[in-house]
Amino acid sequence: MPIHHYKPTSAGRRISSVQSFADVTKKDPEKSLIRIRKEYAGRVNGGQITVRHRGGGEKQFIRIVDGKRDKLDIPAVIAAIEYDPNRGARLALLYYKDGEKRYILAPHDIRVGEEVICSQKKGEIKIGNRFPLECLPVGSSVHDVEIEPGKGAQMVRGAGSSAQLMAIEGGYATLKLPSGEIRMFSRNCMATIGQVSNLDYALIRWGKAGRTRHRGFRPTVRGKVMNPVDHPHGGGEGRNSIGLKNPKTPTGKPALGVKTRRHKASDKLIVQRRPNGRFVGKGA
Repeated sequence: MPIHHYKPTSAGRRISSVQSFADVTKKDPEKSLIRIRKEYAGRVNGGQITVRHRGGGEKQFIRIVDGKRDKLDIPAVIAAIEYDPNRGARLALLYYKDGEKRYILAPHDIRVGEEVICSQKKGEIKIGNRFPLECLPVGSSVHDVEIEPGKGAQMVRGAGSSAQLMAIEGGYATLKLPSGEIRMFSRNCMATIGQVSNLDYALIRWGKAGRTRHRGFRPTVRGKVMNPVDHPHGGGEGRNSIGLKNPKTPTGKPALGVKTRRHKASDKLIVQRRPNGRFVGKGA
């Protein structure tokens, strides 16, 4: 997906860019596979804000994406490639032989008219097909990976991302994730062959605050310009430093580099942590 730049007719247009929709083949979504997006603004049931800086945004429909692909051994044809306002990746509309329609994440380079299949047995190694990890050759690029067999895809779903199958030993398959982390999964976990579509999504420059507000992100205020009652960094005269030994979150907990993952049962499945504890981007 190429990125387009417009003529610099304004300050916002000068530094902004937009994604191309040349790969989208169908404008309107499938009516049977959408629902209204409810606005939560980063809040939970009791009204407490658990994710800050969320709210507003354009009214959107949620596309119901099939993460399990539990229609086994039934071929499906790619009927259309569609835009999804709720994610960076494109969606592929599948028409199954029995007449059912479903959305899946569109793999990179998939074409309308191609046939894909999901199976628990070995099959053709082709982009868009979905098999257990044990049925794939070592070195394959995969996405839409299950964490637990039968639970549905939960990992490697972002635009342009893919994981590499490094080894299959005993009851586990080893994957190198987009973050650089090397982790073991059950060899029975399902994964889709290929890379997630819309590789250039991360290169978009939003350009102005308005485009960010349309996406549902509210402004972020630095803690050091707040009052002490609102943030541990607040107070002071003018542009003084935060005055604390270490940076803190608004609730007073340590920030920046402090481990937040503690005593999880899945720790034993992590072979190697991601480099420096940071995300390293696509192809890592």
